Amino acid sequence: MNSETIEALRAGNPRAVARAISAVERGGTEAREVIADIFRYTGRAHIIGVTGAPGTGKSTLVNEIAKHYRRRGQRVGIVAVDPTSPFSGGAILGDRLRMQDLSGDSGVFIRSMATRGALGGLATATADAVQVLDAAGFEIVLVETVGAGQNEVDIAKNAQTTMVVEAPGMGDDIQAIKAGIMEIADLLVVNKADHDEVSATVAALEMNLNLKPKVENDWRPPVLKTIALKGDGVADVVDWIGKHRQYLVEQNQLASRDYARFRGELERVVQRELMSRVMRGVNGTKVDALIEKIASREIDVYQAAETLIGKES
Repeated sequence: MNSETIEALRAGNPRAVARAISAVERGGTEAREVIADIFRYTGRAHIIGVTGAPGTGKSTLVNEIAKHYRRRGQRVGIVAVDPTSPFSGGAILGDRLRMQDLSGDSGVFIRSMATRGALGGLATATADAVQVLDAAGFEIVLVETVGAGQNEVDIAKNAQTTMVVEAPGMGDDIQAIKAGIMEIADLLVVNKADHDEVSATVAALEMNLNLKPKVENDWRPPVLKTIALKGDGVADVVDWIGKHRQYLVEQNQLASRDYARFRGELERVVQRELMSRVMRGVNGTKVDALIEKIASREIDVYQAAETLIGKES
């Protein structure tokens, strides 16, 4: 990136931001150059992860949260991750459609990203896209995950505040007491709170929190109720996000969360680069031959992997 492009991005120019995110999505040398050029300008945004099962109203809630921050004069970047078809490789990117009323606001930048086979609820380039938005001066960056279920916990490694969205009448009163996605929550939000089963869902979440051992100065996630379609309860959610950030600062946990986030990013990049280097040096015919041996039970997948990385026994 030349200095003019970097300055345009830092000023929040939508075209410069969009091009930078497209570059990191494509990966390779171009992506590395973008991150190298902008990384020194990051570290100012508050990164908020929003996760939960499909149908809980995450997109509508994110839309309302963004509008609330805009009323406070803060600029908001949104990364909305949508699932990719395992057959066509395409994605509907429906979250972008649900946030159309934000599209005319120059203080909001929305980017939809397809998972492209990545697991854990995020796309491969999500973390890099967040860095771009941070460098572009967006004080708040909202990351909405796919909504795959209890194994969707990668967002906790990529956000400073993680919000888990539940909805009444979806069996969440049972799911709430299970290990998994509930354990990553900094805020628990019961959306669609105008439904009859809301009291049971809230009670189940509170019970789950009460089962955890109490630790001095430990953060206890609040259980909040919203009706995102009407904007009800959203101001309370935004206030609690602010309280959680203040807690992280006062308890010196903000730096440790960032440390964990960068460790996760480093591991992800190392795994991807090592995989790429191994496969670049392997003849496709050799891979096919190994797969045939696995299928005929001559060798197992571990032996095949050792063969590929040059550790043949």
